[in-house]
Amino acid sequence: MSAQTMSNIATLLDDARYQEHILQGVSRTFALTIPQLPPALREVVGNAYLLCRIVDTVEDDSALTLEQTRELAGMFTDVVNGKIAAETFAQALYPLLSEHTIPAEHDLIKHTPSVIRITHSFNPAQRQALERCIRIMSQGMAAYQESESLTGLENMAEMDRYCYHVAGVVGEMLTELFCDYSSEINRHKAELMPLSVSFGQGLQMTNILKDIWEDRKRGACWLPRDVFLKEGLDLGDLQPGCSNQGFHAGLGILIGIARSHLQNALTYTCLIPPHETGIRRFCLWAIGMAVLTLNKINHKRDFTAGTQVKISRRSVRTTILITNLLASHDWALRKIFAISTRNLPATR
Repeated sequence: MSAQTMSNIATLLDDARYQEHILQGVSRTFALTIPQLPPALREVVGNAYLLCRIVDTVEDDSALTLEQTRELAGMFTDVVNGKIAAETFAQALYPLLSEHTIPAEHDLIKHTPSVIRITHSFNPAQRQALERCIRIMSQGMAAYQESESLTGLENMAEMDRYCYHVAGVVGEMLTELFCDYSSEINRHKAELMPLSVSFGQGLQMTNILKDIWEDRKRGACWLPRDVFLKEGLDLGDLQPGCSNQGFHAGLGILIGIARSHLQNALTYTCLIPPHETGIRRFCLWAIGMAVLTLNKINHKRDFTAGTQVKISRRSVRTTILITNLLASHDWALRKIFAISTRNLPATR
């Protein structure tokens, strides 16, 4: 083995250690769920999450102008595709980051080259899945940032499109990775792909509802105007602690829609072979935590901060325990889902 080959292997090992370390800093949830996946999927899914987090950082940093956001998002797409050096992107973005971006994300941007070296080590199918996801996500996020306001999105169809660009496309990417990993899963690809978009939307809608007030503080609202106008409420007039029955009714409709998407997420999970318990756990933990969050929002529709509807660590542990025990039993999973969502609105 040549000295150069040994050096390259050592670099990739260092990069892998960095990836594992930074996952703990940027997302405790994914740092918990990704290790449940089969070894052949852990590195690529962890890398995919970090790529998406870099796009999020570009989109979320309030110090960046709209022009800078669009330019940097496009640049990062070219980095993932191998058209631009990762060092060029990191050197352009890192000095622009504000104190509102957490230290772990500062560190992630600084170490973009480490993340990208791992990206470029994957097989062609994996790289294609990651590249497509980042391209669509980057284009969508940049476009929606330009139009964000406190008056919300125009209608439910626009909310669907927004959720697709930030989460549905991630579901598609994960499905491509699962199908590349397993020929058995690949046989269900035609059924899994549309369900994966719905899966992503269910999780994203849950986050949007939980983060209503935090988003408004930074001048954004991702709720659909038409749903609330039908209930007599203009989102531009929305204030924390709103006791308006129209707001509560509109919130109930969206909770019901999110619940329906999570039902599809369960259908998606049950299409994964029962012996693939790691992939099933990865999916079930996300579904379980989303259902618990929707229940808290539904119970306290007058909440004024995301912390008021945050699920407890005890609830998370219980969700993990139950889903681990029942991961391979479809009938039991459907029963538990029905029981845990029985108090949620049933909007289709």
